[in-house]
Amino acid sequence: MRLELNFEKSVEENASLYFEQSKKSKRKLSGLAQAIAHTKGAISKRPKEKPKKEPLKKRKPKWFHSFRWFFSSDDLLVIGGRSAKQNELVVKKHLDDQDFFLHADIPGGSACVVKATGPIPETTLKEAAQFAAVFSKAWQSALSAVDVYAVSKDQVSKQAPSQTSLATGSFMIYGKRKWFKKTPLRLAIGVNSDKEVVSGPLTAIKKNSRVFAELSPGKQSASDVAKRILADINHKDEKAQISLDEIIRIIPASGIEVKILE
Repeated sequence: MRLELNFEKSVEENASLYFEQSKKSKRKLSGLAQAIAHTKGAISKRPKEKPKKEPLKKRKPKWFHSFRWFFSSDDLLVIGGRSAKQNELVVKKHLDDQDFFLHADIPGGSACVVKATGPIPETTLKEAAQFAAVFSKAWQSALSAVDVYAVSKDQVSKQAPSQTSLATGSFMIYGKRKWFKKTPLRLAIGVNSDKEVVSGPLTAIKKNSRVFAELSPGKQSASDVAKRILADINHKDEKAQISLDEIIRIIPASGIEVKILE
């Protein structure tokens, strides 16, 4: 340790000078220690910031995303119209020779089509029938079940017997129908491997997705139900990037009872 001495002062005066400097240094160190302790206390009391969620990524839409849709437990695509105009489009553009057309036996509802890749299994037809039942006037009427029929493409026509024109989204059905009597109105909500929120019969959604909720006719609004489902999805799957609008889009417009599944 090196010390600088002032030869104009005595030994006692030099010692006193260094003694005073040491006392000042100790006071500074004491103040610094207090400041550090205060800062640490303030930091520990500050609420921890929650990790920010990544902004929702826009998914590239597929052609069937504009319709109601789901994949059956046999991995066949089922589509349905959202409106009279879409019902017209579903039949005129997307009903092919091997496909099946389904509709609830009640005025008003989604015209549904099962897209065939070969013979259509009975399990898929039953699931498509349930889909058609859910998105029909039967839901708004708070029915628990409704009859649904299925026919082939050549049985669906825009030609009425009286030669009168049919309204947009309306069709004539000719020949024998395949009936699905007392089809229950139940709709499951899930998130698939592509992180899309999807709806459909429980058997189909369980096959292709993680199921979060099951809906039936009730008294709650679509927005309230969608908020409950979204909260449950966010709680159970932090990586899911689902918006409220995406859920509202795939459930009935009103009159819903929701059961959150474990």
